[in-house]
Amino acid sequence: MSTPATPPRGGVIHDLGFRHYDGPRAGSRAIAQALYFDTLRGAFGLGRTMKSKIMPGILFFAMVFPAVVVTIVVGVDNRFDLPVDYNEYLLTTSALTSLFIAGAAPASVSRDLRFRVVALYFSRPLQRVEYVLAKYLALASALFLMMAIPLIVMYAGALLAKLSVGSQTPNFTRALGGAAVTALLVAGIAVTIAAMTPRRGIGVAAIIVSLIVLAGVAGTVSQVGLENGARSTAAYGQLISPYTLAAGIEHAVFGGPNQADVPPPGAGGGLVFTLVAIAVLVACLGVLMARYRKVSI
Repeated sequence: MSTPATPPRGGVIHDLGFRHYDGPRAGSRAIAQALYFDTLRGAFGLGRTMKSKIMPGILFFAMVFPAVVVTIVVGVDNRFDLPVDYNEYLLTTSALTSLFIAGAAPASVSRDLRFRVVALYFSRPLQRVEYVLAKYLALASALFLMMAIPLIVMYAGALLAKLSVGSQTPNFTRALGGAAVTALLVAGIAVTIAAMTPRRGIGVAAIIVSLIVLAGVAGTVSQVGLENGARSTAAYGQLISPYTLAAGIEHAVFGGPNQADVPPPGAGGGLVFTLVAIAVLVACLGVLMARYRKVSI
């Protein structure tokens, strides 16, 4: 008796009695790409109900509108520089980016767990690591866009106001690098927290509280260190918050002014900041993989 042929791992079509499909079959990579773009669009409410678009739209407007005002001020007053630096703008609007990722991560991750959609993804052929990476990278990309678009508006306004290209371009590119690092760190923390509960409301609250507490502790440690003359303690206190951690990495790796309270102390401090950021990302991905290994099919 002949053994039935095993279908290839790259794609699976379940025979439900309908007409057979003999065309090309997309594999798990295509599924992961589709999941990435669907999650990215969903973070801004695209393809969702009007109710889902309200909060992302408000936060996007709140992020971009001040940048537009800055560019208008530069053009009207004939200034020689921007009144707000690109890096300073990122830290000033960190509360808005925290609210954005706090809403986007649970809406994408917790909802899949609550309605048991994850089991359908994992039935085959999508691997767990592909699901985790697609969700994480999509939310990190969405957060990066939220931070990068206002910077692009400011940069375009600065050039239209005929500010020095030689001074604006390095600051702009450094800020984009800092935004990318910030997006990776904050999204990693947010997705990890959201994956711990199927309750969207609990996930939103937990992410907001966590980011606020981390920022508060980092600011307190740094302030106490400065008041007591312990600049190293004040500098390393910035490691606690993902926002100041990213600002320290931007200063150490890309150069330029540091917008955190105290910059990393020397080359060794920059290396410590970079290693801590890598450790945070690895830990987040490790926890996510451990979490989704427990999801039954």
